[in-house]
Amino acid sequence: MECPYCSSSSKVTDKRKSPEGIRRRRECLKCKKRFTTYEKIEKSEFYVIKKDGRRESFNREKLENGIERAFEKRPIQKEKISQMINEIEDILRKKGKKEIKSTTIGELIMKKIKKLDNIAYIRFASVYRDFQDIKDFKRELKELK
Repeated sequence: MECPYCSSSSKVTDKRKSPEGIRRRRECLKCKKRFTTYEKIEKSEFYVIKKDGRRESFNREKLENGIERAFEKRPIQKEKISQMINEIEDILRKKGKKEIKSTTIGELIMKKIKKLDNIAYIRFASVYRDFQDIKDFKRELKELK
């Protein structure tokens, strides 16, 4: 690996697994500066079939944004949310399908969120299920009890 500071060769001083992939601490053989690199496995792509029939490439960022919005200002550790997002993506990829319905993804997300935090679950459900009035909230709260 080339040093980002002086473009010389570097050596690996430490290697660990991390949620982002394999983390490597490196040291330049010439300037002795240290830096970190991550190695991540490139995963096969799949498409999401939306409710209206459109096909869209799976976008992890959209998944993260929706879930993180539900957990905003909730006392849940960021690591637990990241772990849940990783689990969801792994489950979807392990299905081995090239196309997955958005409803399948939504229901999976709701199950995972429900295990972590009821408030985040209601927040996500209100958007996912498109609540129109207070009756929809009451119905969902009744099921939650």
